[in-house]
Amino acid sequence: MGSENVIVEKSFRFALKIIEYSELLEENKKYVIARQILKAGTSIGANVRES
Repeated sequence: MGSENVIVEKSFRFALKIIEYSELLEENKKYVIARQILKAGTSIGANVRES
């Protein structure tokens, strides 16, 4: 086959953007929401891979 899984690729790129955004929030001292967004945004990729 050799084709890439589009969903895995998109969820990975989304997680990277979430990490960048949570870092920005932490710089602005929004620690609680940064942590919650980080957990929620990065768990999508794990759920995709598991399924």
